[in-house]
Amino acid sequence: MAEKVLMLALSPTMETGTIVKWNVQEGETVGSGDILCEIETDKAVMDYETVQEGVVLKIVLPEGGGAKVGDVIAIIGKEGEDISGLLADVQTVPDPVSQTTAMPETVQPEAAAPNPAHRRPIPRKRIHAKGWLKSSPLARTMAREAGLDLKTVQGSGPNGRIVKRDIEEALQKEVAELSAAPAVVIPVHGLTDETVPVSQKRRIIAQRLAESKYSAPHYYLKVTVNMGGILEARTVLNTGRKENVSLNAFLIKFVAEALIRHLVVNSSWNGETIIQHGSVDIGLAVALPDGLITPVVRNCASKGVLEIDLELRRFIQKARKNRLEPEDYTGATFTISNLGSSGIQEFTAIINPPGSAILAIGAIRREPVVGENDQILIQSNMAMTLSCDHRVIDGAVGAAFLKNVQDMLEHPIQALY
Repeated sequence: MAEKVLMLALSPTMETGTIVKWNVQEGETVGSGDILCEIETDKAVMDYETVQEGVVLKIVLPEGGGAKVGDVIAIIGKEGEDISGLLADVQTVPDPVSQTTAMPETVQPEAAAPNPAHRRPIPRKRIHAKGWLKSSPLARTMAREAGLDLKTVQGSGPNGRIVKRDIEEALQKEVAELSAAPAVVIPVHGLTDETVPVSQKRRIIAQRLAESKYSAPHYYLKVTVNMGGILEARTVLNTGRKENVSLNAFLIKFVAEALIRHLVVNSSWNGETIIQHGSVDIGLAVALPDGLITPVVRNCASKGVLEIDLELRRFIQKARKNRLEPEDYTGATFTISNLGSSGIQEFTAIINPPGSAILAIGAIRREPVVGENDQILIQSNMAMTLSCDHRVIDGAVGAAFLKNVQDMLEHPIQALY
């Protein structure tokens, strides 16, 4: 008996999905576990495995089409089976590729009327006294200084003679024309208005961050860290290695050590209760062309810098290919967002639920500072800004945590005790 293939929730927050690619065609036979298609969720592109067996009788949702969780995307049954009854209950979606859409007619811009503001001044010329134009000496002087052609002026003096008031009226008329003239719009080639559809990922990002910003009372704490010691340690560790260990791996490790010492910061607001997590799971915000995703390194407190770095590399590669699984990017107890590589000196970040804090990392800059003996030193400074949910983390608690992170980054030996 023919069965409907429904859009499933392939991630915890998925509400709608978009068909990226069908791996089967109508008329093909499929079995349980076969990959029917690739679906873009709110976080990644994931494979859809069928649990049904039979022939693909109808692809209801074409590539590029979107549907809510629970909607029909295909029908599978026996070859030649009548599915008209099922199709009657299903609204098919036209193929966005094959569907012909009337293109707006190209409108050629009309030739713009000359703008008086852009016309060249009339060349000054001598008005001969014996010419046919009758004008007073003052009127000729005024016209010459204003670049006004006397042939365009109607005289009001005796026998049509052009006098002072005629020049003044002509100039006032020209000013009025300039004010009333429409501005010349010069089109910029290659730039047009465009409506860009919102992807599932972008829609969920907007929803979750808006909820976080307006439900969690944010406050911000900032410190400047001397990163000289960490940079030296990283240089030593990278000596002889084919791939350098990222600075993010060091940051995650030292933040994890601080979270062990400040368990409140590693907690989540749960309405009537606060959940204090037993594992330090740190997410690193990764920017993608269609949005932001946060792969999570689990149990960071029990891992070393090298192990954290390997996991980060694997996650970032999967993220850039839209191949992260839901368990790869959900449930971070703390998040780090690093825009230092983009040259950003400092910024504030929105808390990533279910965490109660996020650490914003700026660029490392060589700066002069005043030493203990008033000598001028050059340090590699980095700004860190901690965003906290005041429902969970009080100001003094957040300050103590951030100070602990700063101390360990400036004196890594502190992470050992």
